[in-house]
Amino acid sequence: MAPTLTDVAKRANVALSTASRAFSDPQRLGPETLRKVLEVAQELGYEPPPPRPAELPSDTDTVAVVVPDIANPVFGAFVKAAQTQGWHRGQTIVLADTDFDPDREREVITHLRARSAGLVVCSPRLDAEDVLTLCGDTPVVLVNRETTTADCVLADAADGLRQTVEYLAALGHRHLAYVQGSQHSWSNSHRVDLARAQAERAGLELEVLGWQSETVAGGTAAAAGVIASGASAVIAHNDLVALGVIAGARQLGVRVPEDLSVVGIDDMPLAATAYPALSSIAVPMDRAGSLSLEMLSQAIADERREPRTLRLPTQLVVRGSTGPAAARTLPATREHA
Repeated sequence: MAPTLTDVAKRANVALSTASRAFSDPQRLGPETLRKVLEVAQELGYEPPPPRPAELPSDTDTVAVVVPDIANPVFGAFVKAAQTQGWHRGQTIVLADTDFDPDREREVITHLRARSAGLVVCSPRLDAEDVLTLCGDTPVVLVNRETTTADCVLADAADGLRQTVEYLAALGHRHLAYVQGSQHSWSNSHRVDLARAQAERAGLELEVLGWQSETVAGGTAAAAGVIASGASAVIAHNDLVALGVIAGARQLGVRVPEDLSVVGIDDMPLAATAYPALSSIAVPMDRAGSLSLEMLSQAIADERREPRTLRLPTQLVVRGSTGPAAARTLPATREHA
């Protein structure tokens, strides 16, 4: 794997912003610091990204927001809140949709960093350090991707998943399934780890099923696997997948919630109007949109401040897609020493 600017900063024992200036604005560094960073970069074989085109200077009133899928209502709510915050701050928001494609995300970030005062990258498919390397010295805020070297806003599913597992256990469910989203999604792996920990804590069996597209079609494709697992309740990566599971289960003659309880994550507006209405873990993505623009403005104004991570709480919203476990689907309860 090619070395990153973060690798150079760590080896040279300097801040990431200092390492970036060695290539983008070297006159701002002392000669000894500059020499150290450049020597480490040469030693590691680091190649900096191409400089910003001189004819396309950054517009200090323009910031870019990058999302994986604007058609998903959750990202739509995020963008709307970000645009409102930008409007209040006198900023123009440029929006880019990467269609869940890491290669397209790389191209979009490389293109926009030269034309924006800063970027907000929401639920990136690339690793955090890859995103930071692509951004270079352009301030960036990551949403739903965690790192200690940049500002981050995280919708932390920990409490919502705890509430969900405890709720399902109280309804008599002993065997749960989890339908994953994309293998490139940090939120997916984070939620899987949390769900496993909460199921173990509650003494429940949790079967984690394979990756799916984060769409209704992905959930419909997963429905047969959910039913075959023997689980009496399923947690889906997001609401769209959960709605697909309900549709797929219905096609297979499985009733929700009588035979199978379904829980989504996001609590998008459609969840309350579905039939049955979808139980879901509410994720405050509109709040994340506002806060990410606020943090980006602070980063643009003061590049010397330390990176921060904001964690936003989540909450289970109970609706009609969950109910007591059917007696015929209940496996034997585990015995604990």
